[in-house]
Amino acid sequence: MASNLDYGVVGNCHTAALVSKEGSIDWLCFPEFDSPSIFARLLDPQKGGSFGFAVSDEYTVSQKYLGHTNILSTFFESDEGGFEVIDFMPRYKTGNTCESKHYMPPEIYRYIRVSYGIPRFRVVYEPAMDYAQGKMHHEIIGREFIKSYAESNPRNTVYLYSSLPLEQVQNKTEVKLKQDEFMLLTYNQKLITVDLNRVYLEYQRTKVYWLNWSARSKKFSDYREIIYRSMLVLKLMSYRSGAVLAALTTSIPEAIGNVRNWDYRFCWLRDASMSIDTLLKTGHFGAAGRFIMFIQSIIKSKYDSIQIMYGIRGERILTETTLDYLSGFADSKPVRIGNDAYHQKQNDSFGYLMDVIHQYFQHFPGTLDEVEDMWEIVKNIVSTVVAEWQNPDKGIWEIRKQEEHFVFSKVMCWVALDRAVKIAELIHKEYYARLWRKEADKIQADVFARGWKEEIQSFSQAYGNNDFDSSLLLMERYGFIAAGDERFVKTVKAIQKQLFYKGLMFRYKTADDFGTPTSAFTVCTFWLIEALFVIGEKEEARQLFNQVITYTNHLGLMSEDLDFNTKQQLGNFPQAYSHLAMINTAILLSNEKPASRFIRP
Repeated sequence: MASNLDYGVVGNCHTAALVSKEGSIDWLCFPEFDSPSIFARLLDPQKGGSFGFAVSDEYTVSQKYLGHTNILSTFFESDEGGFEVIDFMPRYKTGNTCESKHYMPPEIYRYIRVSYGIPRFRVVYEPAMDYAQGKMHHEIIGREFIKSYAESNPRNTVYLYSSLPLEQVQNKTEVKLKQDEFMLLTYNQKLITVDLNRVYLEYQRTKVYWLNWSARSKKFSDYREIIYRSMLVLKLMSYRSGAVLAALTTSIPEAIGNVRNWDYRFCWLRDASMSIDTLLKTGHFGAAGRFIMFIQSIIKSKYDSIQIMYGIRGERILTETTLDYLSGFADSKPVRIGNDAYHQKQNDSFGYLMDVIHQYFQHFPGTLDEVEDMWEIVKNIVSTVVAEWQNPDKGIWEIRKQEEHFVFSKVMCWVALDRAVKIAELIHKEYYARLWRKEADKIQADVFARGWKEEIQSFSQAYGNNDFDSSLLLMERYGFIAAGDERFVKTVKAIQKQLFYKGLMFRYKTADDFGTPTSAFTVCTFWLIEALFVIGEKEEARQLFNQVITYTNHLGLMSEDLDFNTKQQLGNFPQAYSHLAMINTAILLSNEKPASRFIRP
């Protein structure tokens, strides 16, 4: 099993698979991102199930993405022969117009191409459906496919098609590869003939789709490959409803042996809004438009409450349970599905959301009725912020114990009102602009009076303590305070002194519900780099960024956390937060090419 999260990811915005650097699919949920797993070796090497290739020790294995695509190539090489496994999930438009639908079925192709000689391998096909609950059954139907299902849910079936003899696949018999072959794992029985010609066609269509998507991206002179790969990751995590997942996995621990294991296959308004903002910076307006539609779908009336997170189809109830029979990643229990944080009050969420809505009004307002709907959502959010900003909350880090007056939550409440003012000005609603600006000024004055602590020469984590918190590094980015303001400069330097350790950043050092954090939260290091850059420490910022990007895995992917000592990746993977921050930091450090026209999908 892969260590240090040495995985590639393939997907089609419907679901996604994690493929180890040895070519084994160790995580896949069908038919959608948040469905029960088909393969979960990632969370239990014995019970979880996987789908890979067993070769002799004489083989060396290498892996790469095919250009700027989400198509993964794993190459097996030995003296006797070599072969390549190309993994992809189909995604492409079914027509030539902007309104054409995307073809993105719940299926994954494994296109096996012989390169030289006569290589040998055994197929390891061991689905363990329904999160590895219940005994598995496999039937070869008409020599056409293998039908598999779990005893716990017999109606939930998957189908494996292959040009290889199905008995050889099922019995793990050795295969001598003399020609190109394929395997197709699909949630739905196919109604067309699946052969190598069809596989090649699906491969080429999918490749063209991703190359075209990447070509529409804004170009930057530095860190181009990092930006491209991170953009492709964010796109993969953009569900067809417009929701954006925080990560593709559940229960990968923030520290080995710890209990900070969470299910991230949901849409946090914070993470999603930040992801959309980043995609806008790179020229991808379509994702922002779909996210706005998602927001409209979850806030259907003037009286709807606003949660911090939703299911990818807009679900409001995300009940958290544990799967105690699974051993967990690196024996770190528990394995959780669902996330009880949906109950929490996190007032910072409104700021990111309103920031994206402001860009919607700036760049692509729709028809009059759509704009009026969005204006009602703006007023709904403002009413919530005005009612809540003076109250304590759980904060950006989802502290599960008592609520606090977190400084950054107040800052983002100011951002929500500031952007609402700008929206009101754009549509000539001066009365609302004046009213909301007055309230925003009140929040700002309150933060300056109660959040700044002379004794530590820094803004503090909360009004009631003198602790340091990495989220405060974002105060300047959202326009709350100027980069040259002495209080911000001192805050950056104080936070760096207190939370920077062995080249990486703590979120905070204070004990929370689960003790004192022991791993580095990756996004915080990128926030430090940005803050150092804007206060004038540009060379230090660039050197630190160049070091941190070496901690990505072999394919340029990054998880939520890093071990301070070993730099091992930890936490859910790949993490939207980490990749969007990597893009934003790279853009800040990069010299942008002269602006070219945006091509809107």
